Amino acid sequence: MNEKKIWLSSPHMGGGELKYVHEAFETNWVAPLGPNVEGFELDLEKYLGPEAHVAALSSGTGALHLALIQAGVKAGDEVICQSMTFSASANPIAYLGATPVFVDSETETWNMDPDLLEKAIEDRLAREHKPKAIIAVHLYGMPYQHDEIKRISEKFEIPVIEDAAEALGSTYKGKKCGTLGDFSVLSFNGNKIITTSGGGALISKRKETKEKTIFLATQARDAAAHYQHSEIGYNYRMSNVVAGIGRGQMEVLDNRVEARRANFEFYQKQLAGKEGIRFLNEPEGFMSNRWLTCILTDSFEQREEIRLRLAKQNIESRPLWKPMHLQPVFEKYPKYVNGTSEQLFDKGLCLPSGSDLTEQDLIRIIENL
Repeated sequence: MNEKKIWLSSPHMGGGELKYVHEAFETNWVAPLGPNVEGFELDLEKYLGPEAHVAALSSGTGALHLALIQAGVKAGDEVICQSMTFSASANPIAYLGATPVFVDSETETWNMDPDLLEKAIEDRLAREHKPKAIIAVHLYGMPYQHDEIKRISEKFEIPVIEDAAEALGSTYKGKKCGTLGDFSVLSFNGNKIITTSGGGALISKRKETKEKTIFLATQARDAAAHYQHSEIGYNYRMSNVVAGIGRGQMEVLDNRVEARRANFEFYQKQLAGKEGIRFLNEPEGFMSNRWLTCILTDSFEQREEIRLRLAKQNIESRPLWKPMHLQPVFEKYPKYVNGTSEQLFDKGLCLPSGSDLTEQDLIRIIENL
């Protein structure tokens, strides 16, 4: 196998990151605070809009954890979670000793089915278990059906935690993903549309929530000359060094979205009319960053034939997320399913989608497809 490796979604530096990282070293700001952290937060707030108050954290998972805490989730509570997602969406529910209740997807966006969500809430209420929060995910950068889910959350007075880990740069009816929930979460993991190597952010509409997030993320230290703690805290604050990477990445974010969308358009054009290959199109008013380009095949066997063929040629691809209600660690928990996510998992494949893919890379992928 002499061909170079084509990765599913590799980090893509813009060149400006080193300036901020060098500043961190030159000023000895290498701790989980400093001018890059504050600057990165301001960069994100400027991008997301005036209602966004951003706290930069060590991971998107930590951001979800702190969102759940501030939503009042405690041991024994229930939290509704989209089943078709990565496990990091559900794990923080378990951290708190709460119970995840999984809701399946609809076919238009592959995200949480609003009708099934409403039925799930009504059933939990009938069992005298009112959910404390709803975790809805913008899967692979495609926005979920925000208006419908917001209507349901307001009807039952349950806050929405918007998992926008994969959706920075996506919009819903002109509104930026990451600003739609009562709490919103971003991820800057190495495979995301921009990266800080590892990191995340919690976004809220109130400055007080941002301040509370930072307090909890820095071990909940009270305002005192000595170390005093009245609440349990966490070591979740982003470091000044990796925040410098984020500042450089923000300078090229729009270019990264453009490149990922161009990858999708290339695949869609080249594979148009090919038997057994379908794409997820954007509903009216939805704009996906196309973090990953995904295809649906006709069968599990066809998906595996494609995946293994690409792997033999040193090209990474990956099945769609295995639904949470099928995961061994979560299979005992309540679930409201319609079969959609299981079919997506059986037949869906993520294609290489990095913003650093060359034309030669894309042609090589298509030739093997």
